[in-house]
Amino acid sequence: MANFLAGLGFGLLGYLSGSLSFALWVTKAVKGTDVRDSGSRHATTTNTIRQAGWAAGLVVFVLDIAKGFVPTYLAFAFSPVEWAAPLAGTMAVVGHCWPLFAGFRGGMGLATFGGAILVLYPLGFAVGLGLLIALALIIRHSARASFLTGLLLAPAYWLLGQSGMVLWLAGGAGLVISIRFLSDWNRKYRELWLDRENAAYEDSSASGGS
Repeated sequence: MANFLAGLGFGLLGYLSGSLSFALWVTKAVKGTDVRDSGSRHATTTNTIRQAGWAAGLVVFVLDIAKGFVPTYLAFAFSPVEWAAPLAGTMAVVGHCWPLFAGFRGGMGLATFGGAILVLYPLGFAVGLGLLIALALIIRHSARASFLTGLLLAPAYWLLGQSGMVLWLAGGAGLVISIRFLSDWNRKYRELWLDRENAAYEDSSASGGS
């Protein structure tokens, strides 16, 4: 029972870490505005870039990775149960998407998942990023590409010979990411780097992000 409770405790730590809404706080510090009031209306790296610039966006990106990495690493290093690390990573993504400290209005979970997977399978970060970019180039819609990436992470890692904790994390966090991106499934937007010549896309309602 003590080991089980310890594992749950690391899951709670992951959620609280994920709930640290750096996009909201950094944008407010730099511009004095709520990052969720314009653009994609999500607390993401890309929306921070749109509103507060690339430097602020880079800070948010690093911090969003860290809030997935730290609880997952602590669980991996110190938990008496194996499932605590993927639970902590998954709950960090949940916290990022629905943060306790920001009215449950957060980001999309990609960077936070990236931080978590760096602990258990560093190559998985590059694999996930490559899969996301490839799907975005094919589909030309980042929300739908991100939705599919979330669903395909675990199968992709399995094909690369991974098992156990890596697949648990990819399955759990990937499902959370896919659910989160459903909210943007029909969004029309102009990407930061796709379809910039297409005037039919709306600058003010860009989607995607960390």
